[in-house]
Amino acid sequence: MYEFFFVLIPRHFPFLLEGALVTLELSFLSMAFGLVLGLATALGRLSGKRWLDWPLMTYVEIWRDVPLIVQLMVIYFTLPTIGITLSGFWAGVLGLSLNLGAYLSEVFRAAILSIDPGQRAAGMSIGMSKPMIYRRIIFPQAFRIAIPTIGGYFIALLKDSSLVSFISVNELLRNGNIIISNTFRNMEVYMMVAIIYFILSFVASRLIRHLEHQLTPKYLRRQGRKAKALAPDIAVLP
Repeated sequence: MYEFFFVLIPRHFPFLLEGALVTLELSFLSMAFGLVLGLATALGRLSGKRWLDWPLMTYVEIWRDVPLIVQLMVIYFTLPTIGITLSGFWAGVLGLSLNLGAYLSEVFRAAILSIDPGQRAAGMSIGMSKPMIYRRIIFPQAFRIAIPTIGGYFIALLKDSSLVSFISVNELLRNGNIIISNTFRNMEVYMMVAIIYFILSFVASRLIRHLEHQLTPKYLRRQGRKAKALAPDIAVLP
């Protein structure tokens, strides 16, 4: 235990933190691109244009049904054969973004469809254009509905980014494996890797919860507090 805290951690933790920084870069870039791609795909499928719906539906099905590791391998090792060469980092961003975009498209589509159609009709009745209706009525509500699920996917993305170690990206897990190959201290190094992943995920979950709270209208917050206050009384009713 002494050696773990006072020898291994001071010696190897900085190298693991370098990998953690790459993990964060991968995650934030992939989430940003995935959000844009997911929203665009959802809007395309909701447009009612059949010629647009079929290609987008095909994309969603393929990228949801094929394992992420296989997608990364195809992008990194196959694209160079047709003249498209990407570094391991950008191949990882592309694969993670396409995979996440497929999942988020269904999240956004469900959130948008959950909005009462009467609100869209009300907006049209007062002369609002379709883009304005989406920007001022649909998107704010849909985004608030989708935030918990999006947050869950981001936390999963932090962990799934470890798969890019298979395409030679020096992120957290790969740096851990490099240390193990030099020290043969499997248990201790993987313990440090696990601690870092836990801290990243825990902080992300707290930030997402705070964002969800900030996006919730005040009247809904009051209703939630009232429901919690009444819960013990309801529980004791016969």
